[in-house]
Amino acid sequence: METAPSVVERCILLTTDPGDLVLDPTCGSGTTAYVAEQWGRRWITVDTSRVALALARARIMGARYPWYLLADSPEGQQKEAEIAQRPSSEMPTGGDIRQGFVYERVPHITLKSIANNAEIDVIWEEWQQKLEPLRETLNGALGESWEEWEIPRKPGEGWPADATAAHAAWWEARIERQKEVDASIAAKADHEYLFDKPYEDKARIRVAGPFTVESLSPHRVLAVDQDDELVDTLEAAEGRRAAPERSPDETAFAEIILDNLRTAGVQQAWKEDRIEFSSIIGWPGHHICAEGRYEEGDRQQRAGILIGPEFGTVSRPDLVAAAREAGEAGFDVLIACAFNFDAHSAEFDRMGRVPVLKARMNADLHMAGDLKNTGKGNLFVIFGEPDIDVEDVDDDNLQVRINGVDVFHPNTGEVHSDGPDDIACWFIDTDYNEESFFVRHAYFLGAGDPYKALKTTLKAEIDREAWDTLNSDTSRPFPRPASGRIAVKVINHLGDEVMKVFGV
Repeated sequence: METAPSVVERCILLTTDPGDLVLDPTCGSGTTAYVAEQWGRRWITVDTSRVALALARARIMGARYPWYLLADSPEGQQKEAEIAQRPSSEMPTGGDIRQGFVYERVPHITLKSIANNAEIDVIWEEWQQKLEPLRETLNGALGESWEEWEIPRKPGEGWPADATAAHAAWWEARIERQKEVDASIAAKADHEYLFDKPYEDKARIRVAGPFTVESLSPHRVLAVDQDDELVDTLEAAEGRRAAPERSPDETAFAEIILDNLRTAGVQQAWKEDRIEFSSIIGWPGHHICAEGRYEEGDRQQRAGILIGPEFGTVSRPDLVAAAREAGEAGFDVLIACAFNFDAHSAEFDRMGRVPVLKARMNADLHMAGDLKNTGKGNLFVIFGEPDIDVEDVDDDNLQVRINGVDVFHPNTGEVHSDGPDDIACWFIDTDYNEESFFVRHAYFLGAGDPYKALKTTLKAEIDREAWDTLNSDTSRPFPRPASGRIAVKVINHLGDEVMKVFGV
């Protein structure tokens, strides 16, 4: 059951300040992350279900957030000066969110604060110079000797025009004087800040900042066999390790995946590149669990199928071992189906004559036992191999160019390089530590007019010059990494992603 955002909002506002880190170990639909992002808090959210993470990511990325005025910004300093009725600060600003927002406030007005406010006397004297001549004009026109407090609120019937005009001007000035006095009293009094009501810039909106979804996929472990005995790491890296025995639950999961694979097939970048199986039957291999057959022109192809774990990651050694087994058994291609592949798997796409196709499974397959198998939807998608160049700008700087994605065409059995139009976005971690991918550069591509699509989605005007710096297949130059590695993550329009690591 989803927690109401108002409940989470109250807890976050009571216990944290802008810029603080909020940890939610049970992500669910991402309510905590959504509220934290809305109120300028950093956040980390965790869940064991990929379905929950997919829901949370879609919710956060698809939302629009208000743009609050930062206290540490020129606009914030100007607003503070306006509220406090004092000159704007000339201190340099850095946009530090930890200094908070500019909040609405409620004055605590006491008689002491009024009595000690010398500014009221100055305001009074300034306005008296305007009010007294008007009072004298009014009294002269009516033959009266009214003091200020005796002047009626409304003009009398039959008053001459000059008296009516003086009366209206006097009351207008009188009201303006009181407004200025009230503003001075409110500005000089003590205040209680309303931390749930920061001032918002209605002319701008905010979308979710760069964030990344991480898992245990790149973790380092010792290689062990099915009896938890250490095995030689070189043998493990070369794929010369025996596959563990599958439990009944794992066998049932593999059967469900194969049932869906029979009906859904494997989708690639273009509809004409869809692999539709004429048959899938079991195969008694260590790593390959099934043989799939599909048509390639006039020739029937045999595919060895590797099914990854329900909760886990397929690593490069797993692919090497399965590809060796596929070659020995005479398969034409290896199709590895998994929810997640480790970073180094992207570098492995062929062993000898056997192409290795990495089909990422849709998170909906975690619930495959409860969902109707209609054969619709992209349940198994092969992204392809991104074609990336890392170029030297000078001795100290690099830049990355993305040329497109290499796509396997099952009708011809060949691999062709498509352009960058099928890439939705791509990111660079310019100093990859082999543990977590941090988005340090972000770029957006796509066919058609992505600028127009972005304006339509956000329902707002976008700075064209700022957009042009992000709509590029070539990165801005960046310093050579201290770690000696960079990582590039590419995402297509279906939301599938692949990452490549480069030593530089």
